Amino acid sequence: MRRRIGWLVAATTSAVILGFVIPLCLLVQTLAHERAVSTARDDADDVALIVSGLHGDPGLPDVVRTATASTFAATSVVTPRGTVMGDGDADLPTDPDVERAREGAAFTTSDDDGVTILSPVVTADGTYVVHAQVSDEQLSAGVTRAWFALGLLGLLLIIAALVIADRFARRISTPVTALADVALQLRDGELDVRAVPSGPPETVELADALNQLADRISELLVAERAAVGDLSHRLRTPVTALRLDAEAVADPGVAQRLQEHVAHLQRTVDAIVRDARRPVRHTIRAGCDARTVVADRMAFWSALAEDQGRPVRVRLTDGPAPVAVDAADLTDVLDVLVDNVFAHTPEDAAIDVTLEAPGGQVLMEISDTGPGIGSPGDAGERPGSTGLGLQIARRTVAAIGGTMDIRSGAGTTVTLTLPAAQHATA
Repeated sequence: MRRRIGWLVAATTSAVILGFVIPLCLLVQTLAHERAVSTARDDADDVALIVSGLHGDPGLPDVVRTATASTFAATSVVTPRGTVMGDGDADLPTDPDVERAREGAAFTTSDDDGVTILSPVVTADGTYVVHAQVSDEQLSAGVTRAWFALGLLGLLLIIAALVIADRFARRISTPVTALADVALQLRDGELDVRAVPSGPPETVELADALNQLADRISELLVAERAAVGDLSHRLRTPVTALRLDAEAVADPGVAQRLQEHVAHLQRTVDAIVRDARRPVRHTIRAGCDARTVVADRMAFWSALAEDQGRPVRVRLTDGPAPVAVDAADLTDVLDVLVDNVFAHTPEDAAIDVTLEAPGGQVLMEISDTGPGIGSPGDAGERPGSTGLGLQIARRTVAAIGGTMDIRSGAGTTVTLTLPAAQHATA
């Protein structure tokens, strides 16, 4: 915006200045020409006055020579006898313009060499002709300097206009750029950021509207989580009653199937409740040390694995592995993936958790030796699983710019690719 306003002002100012400078340059050239011609005409009149007063005097040539030595133009006098007095060419007596002036006509001629002024002086001895020659250099004397001064003045005016335009453009563009930064931060999930109203009234109004929008977004998110959390919590009571009724079924096979279905339903409801009760993040750009989070959570799950006799192997990086995700979110994702293994694999299925930190990203891999997920089209859903927990984990990872890849064969391997952070706190 600043650049466009600057170019617009530069173009407009240049057009206006050129509209004044070009006529001024032409006017200066015309004035210099007229001034030179007028000065030469005055010199010719002065010499003609001397000739009219001293014609026939033997000292006239010396007087004319002295008078023409200080004139602006190259001035000379042609006598009736054809001699030349002053600074003149010997061929002047035969010049057609001089012959014309002998007839009594005073005139001015112009050619490639400059301007010539001829003034006849009629005396008793005959007609004297005063010849004044003005060269092109004399006609344009001072014009180049005046043009340079006008050009420099126009350039200074353009620079001043650009400086003033830049200040006004900055006053307009800076608040707009700040609003764009706030909008980008809101897009990234930093819901606590607010715009500072500044600049023109329109920008202030836009900042107020953006702040109201951010407040409304926060309110809607809180209301949505509250509604989902309340709805999910209400489901626990009938699920519990359903579990009790399933335990009372006389047929052991039917009771077993009902209890499995109720267990799946219970885990689904629990996942919904946990996701709904997660606080609304004021920023999703928080960071943590993935090595610390994985070490803590696997220490927690290792106790359950030990009770089941399940082999667990954890391989972590040697140093910190900062990631651009909140520690609570990373904990939830890891718990979902590990719990998925405990819930849908035999107790002797091993769990292998690996954490690596290649340049620019952090790779976390959770694999097991269980039966797998069936086919790739199952999108990570194990037999008997709704896949809700994996969907929540996938959504959480995608929100911070990461990816989650699930591969299945002899077992299941989930690979998380998380963006690394320069500064992260556990």
